[in-house]
Amino acid sequence: MNRLLIATNNKGKVKELQDLLKNTGIQIVTPTQINLILEVEEDGKNYAENAGKKAIAFAKASGLISLADDSGLEVDALENAPGLYSARYFPKPGATDADRRAFLLQNLKDKPRPWKAHFHATIAIAQPGGEVEFAEGNCFGEIIPTERGNDGFGYDPIFLFPELNNTMAELGMEHKNRLSHRALAVMNAMPVLERLFGV
Repeated sequence: MNRLLIATNNKGKVKELQDLLKNTGIQIVTPTQINLILEVEEDGKNYAENAGKKAIAFAKASGLISLADDSGLEVDALENAPGLYSARYFPKPGATDADRRAFLLQNLKDKPRPWKAHFHATIAIAQPGGEVEFAEGNCFGEIIPTERGNDGFGYDPIFLFPELNNTMAELGMEHKNRLSHRALAVMNAMPVLERLFGV
């Protein structure tokens, strides 16, 4: 039972989590690898509810310990929007990441800069019996009006680390996976994984 299922269908998240967990001694599997097709509605009132719901659903469906995350971008000038609704931050269904970035920048254009913001991630690790544990991570920066970089997804091209003068999408996976909210949440989740998997 040394297998951990990544409980998401988001290819960007799968790639990032696989990279973050590659040296743990735990065998990482994806829904595609075990032919699991599962959509979980993210209707929780906070990040933990959404992450927990996904992790538990995937764990029960697969019989494997499962790791899910829920994350969001919180922009100070927009009273922490889009937050919980970051992946659905567009008035019409079927929007792309580029649509959501453009909509965010449209909503910020009359606000004074710098547009301070942070990414938040909550990770949930669920066992098939329904037990679930959580860890969190945050990273801080600002939103910029022009997209830069090709190495990320979501809001990465407009999220700048001012001290590095790089956006999240300019960092490359190795650097990103030391600084990102998801990286910090995984780091904080390691004691749980070590206990469950004996690594």
